[in-house]
Amino acid sequence: MTNVMKRTTRLSTMFAAALAVTGVLWGSGAAYGLTEAEIANLKGPERQNILVAGARKEGKVTWYSAMIINQALRPLAAAFQKKYPFVKLDYWRGSSRKIVQKVLAEIRAKSLVADVIEGSGLAQPMVKAGAVQPFYSPSLAAYPKKYRDPKGFWAASRFSYMGLAYNTKLISPSQAPKSYQDLLDPKWKGKMAWRAGSESGALLFITNLRLTMGEAKAEAYLQKLKGQKVINFSGSARTLVNRVVEGEYPIALNIFLHHPIISAAKGAPSAAMPLEPVPSLNGTIMLPRGVKNPHAAMLLIDFVLSEEGQTVLKKANYLPAHPKVDPKSSLKPIVPRLAGLKENFVTPEILFEYRKKSKALFDKYFR
Repeated sequence: MTNVMKRTTRLSTMFAAALAVTGVLWGSGAAYGLTEAEIANLKGPERQNILVAGARKEGKVTWYSAMIINQALRPLAAAFQKKYPFVKLDYWRGSSRKIVQKVLAEIRAKSLVADVIEGSGLAQPMVKAGAVQPFYSPSLAAYPKKYRDPKGFWAASRFSYMGLAYNTKLISPSQAPKSYQDLLDPKWKGKMAWRAGSESGALLFITNLRLTMGEAKAEAYLQKLKGQKVINFSGSARTLVNRVVEGEYPIALNIFLHHPIISAAKGAPSAAMPLEPVPSLNGTIMLPRGVKNPHAAMLLIDFVLSEEGQTVLKKANYLPAHPKVDPKSSLKPIVPRLAGLKENFVTPEILFEYRKKSKALFDKYFR
């Protein structure tokens, strides 16, 4: 071998070693130059090194979520940035419907800002629109199959259990409705409100009845409920619970059961009441197609799904999706599997499939 050849071989070996040390090599190919789909589905021992190296270069990640900012988004962002200080995390909070609208508008304009999206009602609209990318996260090995999309488009980020909230100054625990039949008592006429048109409000209430009673019995029930003059509310679930606390509405139907419990812990006159079967939803975390920062996006998704990230949610009074992270003890009475209550888990697919007819029934009886 000539001296030139020896020198060239030595330089090539040194260069390859330097790349390997910085975590740039993966298997036999370079990580830089991987497609978005390859980054989203990386596996193997070098996965974390590749994501970290790419995220350092990207330097930021943008997250759209339906979680409450002060309660959950801010502490999650702080914990993520403590773990990865070289990635600047920006977030925007909106309802699931607004997130869908915003992301699809950005995609149409070819100016996608969101790198990661999360919410309770956005999975199927985004999948149907072809706007999200299948992904893999090592944390998902611990999750039951029903809590992750078989094609990899979404994974459960958190849970929500739905029921009613009531003002304890206006209604005593013994008087509060404890079943769907109790809601038909004439004394509640004009005293109940729900979120009109919301996927997790009135529409989920109707869908839950259809799934558990059957179509004929559910519609017969809705005909009777119409006479109760349920008030249509257009704000968020949290705002509706606040109105209950203020005494504007004695009862709110199909709200997130943890909201009135959190308010009560702060001294508010509110309480939660699960109605069996308790409808439950999972929040979903997803990766839009064409994101600008795919490495940082996958680090964020991994973090949210991990025991570490789910523990942050637990401390924030959210209901973790990771099976090894139980909710706070104060919230266990609203978790069916822990409270001995019947549950009706409504998957994103079912929620989407039933939405059209549930909306038609809402329009027919309550619009």
